[in-house]
Amino acid sequence: MSKALVTKLFLGAVLAVVIGIIVVLGAFVAALAGGAVSIGGPSVVTVNGAALAGTIVWFIVGGVLIAAGELAAIGSWIGALVNTSQLDDKTWFLALLVLGVFSLGWIAMVAYVFAGPDGTRAPRQVAAA
Repeated sequence: MSKALVTKLFLGAVLAVVIGIIVVLGAFVAALAGGAVSIGGPSVVTVNGAALAGTIVWFIVGGVLIAAGELAAIGSWIGALVNTSQLDDKTWFLALLVLGVFSLGWIAMVAYVFAGPDGTRAPRQVAAA
């Protein structure tokens, strides 16, 4: 998998997660504004099932977008691992692997997108003198 494809997949994953979060927050605000959920009063939280039914669809859409984005991010991380494993210098591979294992893979992926090498490109041949 080329670095260009890994980059596109990672940026698409980030976009899907951000849009999913916006949809979920929008559904939450709509539920509060529409009276689906009331906070305060004699009972701390009151849920109106009829008003909540319309916003549940948007919660599901947002959740699916977030899940799809997370799966795409994992796919781009695996693609970056495969790409950097082809390099002679294993520094990028180890950085991606260790940070990914410790749930900091997004930091490594941002660094890889901006500064990482492409393991699929042929190394430059040095001309013999």
